[in-house]
Amino acid sequence: MNFYSDFAPRRTRQIIGDVAALLAIGAWAWLGVTIFQLVSNLSTFGVQMEDAGSGFKSTMVELGDTLGGIPLIGGGIRVPFDGASDAGQALETAGQSQQVAVSQLATGLGVGISALPILTILILWLIPRLRFAQRSAHARSMLDADAGVDLLALRALANQKISALSTVSSNAMDAWRRGDEDVMRALAGLELKSAGVKLDR
Repeated sequence: MNFYSDFAPRRTRQIIGDVAALLAIGAWAWLGVTIFQLVSNLSTFGVQMEDAGSGFKSTMVELGDTLGGIPLIGGGIRVPFDGASDAGQALETAGQSQQVAVSQLATGLGVGISALPILTILILWLIPRLRFAQRSAHARSMLDADAGVDLLALRALANQKISALSTVSSNAMDAWRRGDEDVMRALAGLELKSAGVKLDR
């Protein structure tokens, strides 16, 4: 399958279009990754909250265990430290939740910002390029067939504009019916050119 035209001007435009499309896709992908990284950096606050909550909880538990071992007053003095450790646990949980929320936001923004432009580029660029390659391959296979020129000339009569047909012959249909070889080759050349294929490859 040939993705490029046999004709230099069209081939040059196709190459430029391919390079531009790939660069645009790369740019949007880079922007999406950059946005993801920038938003992900906001999770630093959540990490600090988690670390602070974890450290505070551990400290309160240790103090409660230490003071709880004191005879007579240990049991009663431990209660406030247990409550403080619960507050540390809540702070740690809040930090973890903030990190999850930031991660989801970063992913959503990164994908959302890059996905739609990339999808649009693929629709506007890749699908026509694949259609061209398919049409070019079909035209080449027809040209290689036994009645290829005849079939291509008939397709030209059906597909090409009247203005293009008039450059070949003032009455191209009658010439095709008569089997005029020169007209048939000229018509086949029109159809092949629109598919990016040279008649005399």
